[in-house]
Amino acid sequence: MKKIILISIILIWVQNLYAQNRNVMNDVLYKHETTYGINFNTNAGLIGGITVRHTRAINARMYHYFGVEMVNIRHPKEQRSTSRLSGQTFIPGKQNALFMIRPTYGRELILFRKEAEQGVQINTHFSVGPALGLIVPYFIEYRYDNRVQRTEQYNPTNHTLFENIVGSPGIFAGLGQAKFAIGGTLRAAINFEFGSFKNNVTGFELGFAADFLANKVIIMPLSENRSNFLSAYVILFYGSRK
Repeated sequence: MKKIILISIILIWVQNLYAQNRNVMNDVLYKHETTYGINFNTNAGLIGGITVRHTRAINARMYHYFGVEMVNIRHPKEQRSTSRLSGQTFIPGKQNALFMIRPTYGRELILFRKEAEQGVQINTHFSVGPALGLIVPYFIEYRYDNRVQRTEQYNPTNHTLFENIVGSPGIFAGLGQAKFAIGGTLRAAINFEFGSFKNNVTGFELGFAADFLANKVIIMPLSENRSNFLSAYVILFYGSRK
């Protein structure tokens, strides 16, 4: 019941703000803007990825934009471990790393408009586009029983003992052997813009993203894998507008 009351209060507050600002929507606040952001999401680690977006005005309340985003998608079972042989870290059971590249087109609606050089602006938006999954082999340094050490993509058939893993050269070591998966993406969000200067914008965005690939991506072969990925995210952004 408390959650329902809280949600109701927030909705009423947003509606009141929108109603108060309908009369000041007679002119376009800005014609275009370009923003850059850092993505934090529930499918990644500390930093999920980066995003760039270019927005243009349709009218005083509606804008449209083109953007591109690249994020890292981790398997829920991933746990970093330390090798007893070397002290280096690696992710046991990981065969591939997945990076999602999202070129999108979206529409943005101003709910509450701020003054040119002060206040907070609240926007809501929705975007869709293709999704390009970049599947990068995950390499490990494995020491066999005959003391031979090789750097290979993890394979549960060949690398049966995690205690024989010396370490990993890193996620990007397999870029030269990367493969692609095709799909689609959609996103819905609300963002809050701040700024003390007319031509600059800073803020954060809260939203949900969904990626749908045509085929299942094997990130960890000994665990369940998926072709669809849902996430909640936060983007911290900065940019300029005219």
